[in-house]
Amino acid sequence: MNRPLRPSPEAFPPSPPDPPAEAGSAARGPAGRPGSTARADAEIAVAAERRRGRGAVANPSGRHEREIREAVDDGWGSAETLPPFATTVTVEKPKTIITRNASPDVGFDRSINPYRGCEHGCSYCFARPTHANMGLSPGLDFESRLFAKPSAARLLEQELARPGYEPKPIAIGTNTDPYQPIEKRWRIMREILEVLSRTGHPVTILTKSASVLRDVDLLAPMAARGLVRVALSITSLDRRIARTMEPRASSPEKRLAAIAGLSAAGIPTGVMVAPIVPALTDPELERILEAAAAAGASSAGWVVLRLPLEVSEIFKGWLLEHHPDRYRHVLSLLRSMRDGKDYDSTWGRRLKGAGPYAATLKLRFDGAIRRLGLERLQRTGLRTDLFTPPFGSGIQLNLF
Repeated sequence: MNRPLRPSPEAFPPSPPDPPAEAGSAARGPAGRPGSTARADAEIAVAAERRRGRGAVANPSGRHEREIREAVDDGWGSAETLPPFATTVTVEKPKTIITRNASPDVGFDRSINPYRGCEHGCSYCFARPTHANMGLSPGLDFESRLFAKPSAARLLEQELARPGYEPKPIAIGTNTDPYQPIEKRWRIMREILEVLSRTGHPVTILTKSASVLRDVDLLAPMAARGLVRVALSITSLDRRIARTMEPRASSPEKRLAAIAGLSAAGIPTGVMVAPIVPALTDPELERILEAAAAAGASSAGWVVLRLPLEVSEIFKGWLLEHHPDRYRHVLSLLRSMRDGKDYDSTWGRRLKGAGPYAATLKLRFDGAIRRLGLERLQRTGLRTDLFTPPFGSGIQLNLF
């Protein structure tokens, strides 16, 4: 069913009503009790069986669409026959592969994203809104309708070979995860690392996947030359929380094992406690840092939950379904760091927030890394003097 898009749709209102009812079913309250009134004029959650193993609970239309599309059971049982959301991969053919940015609060000026969309399905992922640019939903489409860039390594060689190129660390994993499940078949990240290793180019990697261990044979020699740092993102050590919030990412135990494996191979490895979800995962801050340090992490960083654009309603939907009792508390603390808003994009505040609660998180983090002997996670300090431009990359060479 199509209807005009409201100027500022708010799929999940500030005060938590009862969780949404399945299409064609009776409204139910937080504990599944029938008889409660479901929230009105809101995105209808996709049936649980269709989205099994996914993070988002709905597939709302993107912000660029002129219509909102909702699946409604017409009484003939048609909603029950819809197939599950299966992962599909479309080849994307970009003209360039290195993305530049001038953000003063991220610590890098260039990055590479081998994939668009991410099968990990993290309900809080701030990259979800980019799927709206493809005419797709930042909800379930983001984690099931993926785009791969198999020409990435070739394009990287061409860009590194350009006259006047100045090497600086390339960040990979800052948007979508380069080691998400489809990497096992496409191996695009592996090809990118081969180019960077061959040219002596520095790189930093952030991932939630233990699959990074596959590339130790490349990463260890690069680390010995001062060319690479790796960080594992850990949001929670609670397997139940991790399984629903990051359904297809590696378990917390496997991520800690990856830290141990990388560290044992001589690769500088850190932990990123991100995102910290107020009133849900924030009590684990010190425990995550302690577990990572015990596994061999040498550095650490943290970022608080960010809810830009469509991510706000998507995460609220997840929160209502899995932790309805925490809904008010989570949003109250989050908004206390963002001047009463779900998100503040101001540089210097978007990653850590502001106010008493944010200051408390900072004090806790600073005290923990001091006690554990961890350095602050950084993307600088890697060598750039070993860089050698590639040849044979389609660049016309001067004959004289």
